[in-house]
Amino acid sequence: MIDVAEVSAIVREVADRQVLPRFGALAAADISEKSPGDLVTVADRAAEEALAERLLALLPGSVVVGEEAVAADPGVLALLEGPDPVWIIDPIDGTQNFVEGSPRFTTLVALARGGELLASWTHAPALDVHATAVKGGGAVVDGRPVRVRPREGGLRELDIVTSQPRWWTPEHRAQHHALARERVSLAFFDTSGLEYVELAAGRRSAMILGWEFPWDHAAGILLHAEAGGVSLTADGTPFRLSGGNDLPFVSAPDAATALAVHAAMRPRAKEASA
Repeated sequence: MIDVAEVSAIVREVADRQVLPRFGALAAADISEKSPGDLVTVADRAAEEALAERLLALLPGSVVVGEEAVAADPGVLALLEGPDPVWIIDPIDGTQNFVEGSPRFTTLVALARGGELLASWTHAPALDVHATAVKGGGAVVDGRPVRVRPREGGLRELDIVTSQPRWWTPEHRAQHHALARERVSLAFFDTSGLEYVELAAGRRSAMILGWEFPWDHAAGILLHAEAGGVSLTADGTPFRLSGGNDLPFVSAPDAATALAVHAAMRPRAKEASA
């Protein structure tokens, strides 16, 4: 098994060399769009390249699925279904924040094999937050073991976060409106990496996610799971790294809570679309 501390050191070092020096110092030419509203910077590309080089050397025979590599060649995603250990990398989760000067961004790394998550690292360099998880070994945030917040009461007692409305499909919009009628506490997040840390540490109850890019979720899903949580898609099955998930999916402290959130969204959504 990989030495968790050794990978942590690599993630920290790459962030210190490739990401933080560019934070607040980007020129216009350093920023571009992969698609409308989806930013990428020279820091994203440099950090992913450096992480890939170091992690492949650390684990001979492994492969990399990185956000920027997939943007250049979508066929890279097929590596998730192969027999080799896979490093899943998001060099900067929250690139929009990074570009705008907000410290709320993370570097995310996960190790998987055969669709099973084995270990993960979440690092927020500008906030000095570092979280790790090992399958069967628990979740740790800033050196301390963490657990999810147990569910107490019904839906109205839940503190739920979800993506900003500009990213919702019409169907997801109807589902969110239905859930809001249950009078849950519903807020919008700006970066999923940090919100998974909040869930794992028990500072949030649940999260609703409407997209399935594995680099955005792999590290957080394992961190949350090792803290006692679950992530279920709309058909009640666990999130699959290789895709094809019935979206949105819900990360919650237990399966009953995740299913209750899905149920609250589903009937009203059908009514709205009828």
